[in-house]
Amino acid sequence: MFEFDIIKNISSAFKDLNPTNAKGIGDDCAVIPISETESFIVSTDMLNENVHFLKDKISAQELGHKSLAVNLSDLAAMGAQPVASFLSLGLTKDCTEEWINNFIKGYKNLSSEFNVPLLGGDTTRSDNTISINVTVIGRMENSKIKYRSAAEVGDLICVFDKLGNSAAGLNILLNKQNSGKYRELVKIHHNPIPKINEGTLLSEYSEVHAMMDLSDGIDSDLRHILKASGVGAIVNLDSVPVSETLTNYCKECSLNALETAVTSGEEYTLLFSIKPEIFEELKEKLAKDHNKKLVAIGTITKEKEQLEYRLNGKSYNLHQQGFKHFN
Repeated sequence: MFEFDIIKNISSAFKDLNPTNAKGIGDDCAVIPISETESFIVSTDMLNENVHFLKDKISAQELGHKSLAVNLSDLAAMGAQPVASFLSLGLTKDCTEEWINNFIKGYKNLSSEFNVPLLGGDTTRSDNTISINVTVIGRMENSKIKYRSAAEVGDLICVFDKLGNSAAGLNILLNKQNSGKYRELVKIHHNPIPKINEGTLLSEYSEVHAMMDLSDGIDSDLRHILKASGVGAIVNLDSVPVSETLTNYCKECSLNALETAVTSGEEYTLLFSIKPEIFEELKEKLAKDHNKKLVAIGTITKEKEQLEYRLNGKSYNLHQQGFKHFN
């Protein structure tokens, strides 16, 4: 079974218990109404050693940071501001007091940046590998929540960060390459920055329609938007923003930089669709308030769930794929 077959089966099993006024499985977060105008936004994620991180390649402080960051990124994808987190740890015997303290230091530093209190959790022993589970809760106005299912035909598909750096950083680690001049790529992979403030800005615009964070790559994540919204998309590869560092690294390793950029997981930036009329205003606002360069990489089409890539105006078939669990 694949990840989304498992999720579908779990969702079906609990269909009879789902409250009619809440939204659960199927978006970056669950939405639990607390009044006619506001809701709690809730997300939970698990990080497992040797699947999501390599203990001997990442510092404890970086891992603490990343554990919270990937969860806050889900709140950002809905446009929510965080109000609390919960942390559960399954720790192996070789986790020293110093390692645990450094992990908590990284977790606390990011918590302080976004004023997110840690309100509870659990700790237990794990015999073989470390497991980390984080739950985050946000709060926001119902009218401003952004869902995957809101993309409209004619929307521009947008991002505001250079893509592919995280995949390159992971490639360096997996292939035991000497990072040297490319240590920036490894640092980006280990230290994602959740786009909470940018997500809050985007939530203020009704012309911003569908939104989600990039955790599995455009090639995987955009398909979730297309399925939820019942639409298709064209992505122009020559519009996808990539860094000079990534381009140089890919040349040295005989990788395709553009394909790496659209299939790169763990980017933890935002992917969203907007009305074309709002593009210039939003571009100026993101540049002024957050020093981000808004880029349109494609358009939403009426061809249901069809994703087409183009390069130099011609149809293009990817040789790489976005990340999929259980492959």
